[in-house]
Amino acid sequence: MTDTRELVEQDLREIGTPKGALRYYDCGPSSGPVLLFLHGSGPGVTGWRNFRGVLPTFAEHFRCLVLEFPGFGVSDDFGGHPMVDAFGAVSPLLEALGVDKTHIVGNSMGGGVGINFAIRHPDRVGRLVTIGGIGTNIFSPSPSEGIRLLQEFVEDPTRQRLVDWLKSMVYDQALVTDELVEERWQLATDPETLAAARRMYGKAAFAGMNAAMAASDRPQPWAVMHKLAAPTLLTWGRDDRVSPPDMALIPMRTIPNAELHIFPNSGHWAMIEAKEAFESAVLAFLTR
Repeated sequence: MTDTRELVEQDLREIGTPKGALRYYDCGPSSGPVLLFLHGSGPGVTGWRNFRGVLPTFAEHFRCLVLEFPGFGVSDDFGGHPMVDAFGAVSPLLEALGVDKTHIVGNSMGGGVGINFAIRHPDRVGRLVTIGGIGTNIFSPSPSEGIRLLQEFVEDPTRQRLVDWLKSMVYDQALVTDELVEERWQLATDPETLAAARRMYGKAAFAGMNAAMAASDRPQPWAVMHKLAAPTLLTWGRDDRVSPPDMALIPMRTIPNAELHIFPNSGHWAMIEAKEAFESAVLAFLTR
């Protein structure tokens, strides 16, 4: 167990699976309840970058696990569609660590993974927190501005396209610093990581995925959220240009025990832009 005050990005741990290594961080009290953090998608994303700012606060109360999903440049690439591979990564991690039950905080794609896991394993999830990204567009166009900019980057990755996409992620444009751009650029343009991003967000891949879902007999992910038993806190940035907040309406209405908290002056990264308010709302929910 690592003290979060000493946790640095190099403190990765890993477990082996038949498909490759999963890497993660582990901090906070070893005897405390477990809180699993699941990151979103996009160029240069990692679990560490999504949640490093809030870890010190949550690690005072929980054993915090931060999973790095396969195909995003930290854990091994399992070779499939990274979003699909993400759904199969939670169980192996928890089983290897002997964790029977956990709370979950999932950002964007990670929220969808958390919902799926909680529906399939209701006895293994205490409470669930999502940060944007789930549901479906009701009033706003799809794909959103942020997704279109993401597609343009993966089709033809330039530094300016990365900057344009990063600026769509936040309300406060000053957060897109040269340091952030460089940090994201290094991983986002790694050949294997870029290839994985194209399997998700390349225009042909994106269109093919939507066509396959439309032709499938399986219901859309938002159409099964009524099966979610865990108490759920939906959090959203009011100014989210990647996953506009009208996406929250169906989950809020159909998840049986759901609450919705919208943070003003915040984009897709509510846990970063509304850090203190996010920590306060989520801690109150998890410890209620």
